[in-house]
Amino acid sequence: MNTAFSLAPLFRHSVGFDRFNDLFESTLRNESSSTYPPYNVEKHGNDRYRIVIAAAGLTEGDLELEVERGVLTVKSSRREKSADSVTYLHQGIAQRAFKLSFRLADYIEVKGAGLQNGLLNIDLVREVPEEAKPKRIAINGQSRTDEKPALEGQVA
Repeated sequence: MNTAFSLAPLFRHSVGFDRFNDLFESTLRNESSSTYPPYNVEKHGNDRYRIVIAAAGLTEGDLELEVERGVLTVKSSRREKSADSVTYLHQGIAQRAFKLSFRLADYIEVKGAGLQNGLLNIDLVREVPEEAKPKRIAINGQSRTDEKPALEGQVA
């Protein structure tokens, strides 16, 4: 099946959305990515979001969160076996290493993270700076004519 498609028609009527093409391409490449660990992306109001990752059996020291160039990365390294070796009769709680990446939209900031009841909660907030918010542009009331205005001191 051919998954190549052109986004050129979308870009004819837009300016500055080149990153979306990269986003779609990277999504298609990562289509077969692992689903471990399971996670939710939640929206809490207009500008608040939360990523909830199932982190059963992990501690704060096992997890690493990093934001670099608009990408939030959550990593877990494989835990070392403890000195008092345990023999599992059945091991249903996976404790393998993982790496999840989330591309953050413009002005999305990570506000905090907490591990509670086996769930890693990452709180995100959209904080748009004043200079990026929409503003009204006043239309100058002068009409434009082809006549050149008279300069001071000149008689028309």
